[in-house]
Amino acid sequence: MSPNKHDGDRKIKTALISVSDKTGIIELARALVAHDIRLLSTGGTAKALNDAGLPVTQVSEVTGQAEIMDGRVKTLHPKIHGGLLGRRDLDADIMQTSGIEGIDLLVVNLYPFVETISQADCVLSDAIEQIDIGGPAMLRAACKNHQWVTVLTDPADYAGIIEQLPLMPDISTRRQLALQGFQMTSRYDASISGYLQTQISAASDQLPDSLSLNLNQRQSLRYGENPQQAAAFYTQPGHPAEGFAAARQHQGKPLSYNNLMDADAAWNCLQAISTQSADQASCVIVKHANPCGVACANDPGEAYQRAFACDSTSAFGGIIAVNRKIDADFARLLLDNQFLEVLLAPEVDETALPILAGKSNIRVLSMPAAVQNKTPQLDYRRIQGGYLVQHSDRHTVDREAMSIASDRSPSEQEWQDLLFAWQLVRFVKSNAVVYARNQQSLGIGAGQMSRVDSARIAVEKAAQAQLELTGCAMASEAFFPFRDSIDHAHQAGVTAIIQPGGSMRDQEVIDAANEHGMAMVFTGQRHFLH
Repeated sequence: MSPNKHDGDRKIKTALISVSDKTGIIELARALVAHDIRLLSTGGTAKALNDAGLPVTQVSEVTGQAEIMDGRVKTLHPKIHGGLLGRRDLDADIMQTSGIEGIDLLVVNLYPFVETISQADCVLSDAIEQIDIGGPAMLRAACKNHQWVTVLTDPADYAGIIEQLPLMPDISTRRQLALQGFQMTSRYDASISGYLQTQISAASDQLPDSLSLNLNQRQSLRYGENPQQAAAFYTQPGHPAEGFAAARQHQGKPLSYNNLMDADAAWNCLQAISTQSADQASCVIVKHANPCGVACANDPGEAYQRAFACDSTSAFGGIIAVNRKIDADFARLLLDNQFLEVLLAPEVDETALPILAGKSNIRVLSMPAAVQNKTPQLDYRRIQGGYLVQHSDRHTVDREAMSIASDRSPSEQEWQDLLFAWQLVRFVKSNAVVYARNQQSLGIGAGQMSRVDSARIAVEKAAQAQLELTGCAMASEAFFPFRDSIDHAHQAGVTAIIQPGGSMRDQEVIDAANEHGMAMVFTGQRHFLH
C-alpha cells in the first residue's frame, strides 16, 4: 500500500522510545499502551517506563545482543535500523526473512551535549561522553523513512499525536516532524563541531578551515538598522548565557536592532573601564555605537555628570551604562537631566523602579556579570561573497609591556590618564582620538578619514563643552602617520600621548613630542574598530 494513500487507516503498532529529556514521556507511553501499541526502549528510559508500571520490551531482547561498552552500543543493530528504514512494500520480503519488525513510531531526543558544555566547569572528557551516536543514527534513519515512520523529538508534539492514536498522522505531519528531526541532528552536529573548533582555537592562533554557524532565534526585532530590513536576535547554543541573552529587562519597549548594537558598545566599554578603575563608579554614554562621554568618580551620579559634560548634545537619546546599582537618587538625576533610550546596570534597586516607570518607554536592564571566556571568541561580518571572521579584540592593558618613546617619562598622574584614555579609545570607531584627564573624557573624535581631523574634532568637542584640555592625555588607537596631530595636540594643551607606534615616520612623531616637552608611550597594540 502506498504511504500517501489511506494514511488515516494505518495504525501504529510498535514504538521505540529512547529519550534523555523525559518530559511528558510517561503520559505519551500510557496513551500508546492504552491503544495496544508495543513499547521498545533502552537503558534509563526503559527503567522509567517500568517504574511507571508500563510494559516495555528492552531493545536487547529484540536484537539478541546485550548493551556493551557501558551502553555506548545498544541500538546499532540491523533489527533496529532495519525496522526504521524498511519500506513496508519494497522491503517486506527481506524484513520477513531477516526477522525484522517494522517500527512505526520513534520517540528520541539526544544526550544533553549543549547543556553539558554550557557548564563553566565542563572539560573535554565530559563533553565527549555526551556525544550521542545511536540517537542521531536512529533519528536520521526514521526521518529518511518518514513515509512509513513517525518521528517525535519534541515533547510539545506529543499531545497532537496522542489525539490521533492509534492512527498514523498524515504524510504532511510526518514530513514536518521529519524536518524537525533533521534540524535537531543538524544543530547537534554543529554544536559538537563548534565546540571542538573552539578547543582547537584555544591552543592555536589559527582559525579553522571550516566553520559551522549554529544559531537559535531568541527574539524577533521590529526591524534592522532601517525599517525596510528584517532583523532578529540569535544566540549560540552551548555558550554560557551572557550579555543581552541573560539580561533582565525591567521596563520599556522591546530592544531594537540599533538599541542592541549601541547597548553592546556601551556595556563592552563600561566593562573595560571598570576593569581599569574597579574601585570607582564608572559611567559610559553611547550614541550611534560611539562613546560620547565616559568618566569615573566616587559615586554613579558624579560619574554620570562628568560623562555627560563631555558631550551633552550627543548624549540626548543615548544609551547609559553604569557599573553600580541604580538607586532612587540616580534615577531622578537621569530623568531630570536628559532623554535616554536604554539604561544598563548590574542591578536596579526596588526604590528606583517606580521613578523610572514615570518614563515607561525607557528600556531598563539589569546586566549579568561578565563571563570570563578562556578561549578566543570569534567575530563574524558578512561581505559580498562570503564572511570575514576574526578573534575578538580582547587586549589586556599592561603598563609594563609598554615602552616610553619620548625623552620625558610620564608622571604618575599622566600614566593614569594615559591608561584611562587607552582603554576608552579602543571602543571609538576609527580613526579615533580621545583626550582625557582625571578619569574623564574631555573630547572624542571618531570615524574620520584623516587622523588629524579626529584630533581637531575632539578639540572642538571639548571647546563646545567648555572643558579645559591643558595638562590632559591624548590616545590614538593606531599610529600617527605624520607629526601634524602631535603639533595640534600641543596647541590644545596635551602633555602626554599614548599610541601603538609602528609608523615609518615614528621618529618624526617622537621628535615632535620631544620638541614640545611631551611624554609619549608606545603600546605596540593597535585597536582599529570599523
